[in-house]
This record gives sequence, C-alpha cells and structure tokens, in this order.
Amino acid sequence: MNAYDIIIRPLLSEKSYATIPDKKYTFVVNMDANKIEIKQAVEQIFKVKVKRVNTLIVKGKKKVQNTKQGRSVGRTSDYKKAIVWLTSDSKAIEFFESLN
Repeated sequence: MNAYDIIIRPLLSEKSYATIPDKKYTFVVNMDANKIEIKQAVEQIFKVKVKRVNTLIVKGKKKVQNTKQGRSVGRTSDYKKAIVWLTSDSKAIEFFESLN
C-alpha cells in the first residue's frame, strides 16, 4: 500500500488542536492499515520520527431526516482514526504548525 493511500486526511477538531503543542497529531487512516504501516507512512510523508501510534475505529452515527414522503433513516460511514506521537527531538509537522 502506498503511504498516501494509508493517510487519508488530518483530523482537525478542538481536541486535536489542543494536543498539537505536545507533538501529538490525529489522522483519518485507511481501515486496513495497521500501526506499523501508519508509522512508516507518517515518517515518509512528513519526514519526522514517530514515537508511538494509537488507533481506534469510530463508529458512524445514525442520521434521521424527516421529509414530506416520511422519515428517512441512514448512517454515516465508520472510519479509523490514528493518534501519532512524535519523538521529542523530531521536528513538528509544518501543516499543523500553520494552523496555530
């Protein structure tokens, strides 16, 4: 799998912004990727040293829409989230630094 196929996008939320100064970054990743592949992909794309990776699967939410024809019920997609810690001597990821 290509490194750009593993890392789908950064996850930008209020909680993830608070962890940026600690060199802790959050990404949405491919559901089939494991921790070792995620670590190698982040190191290859951003040229940093990764200390640790935690992953979790976020379950999709139930969405209800009321229309003239009746009630429509659906779900959002599940996705895999990876929280990546960088080593203390590693440089910060420039993309996230521009957001602060």
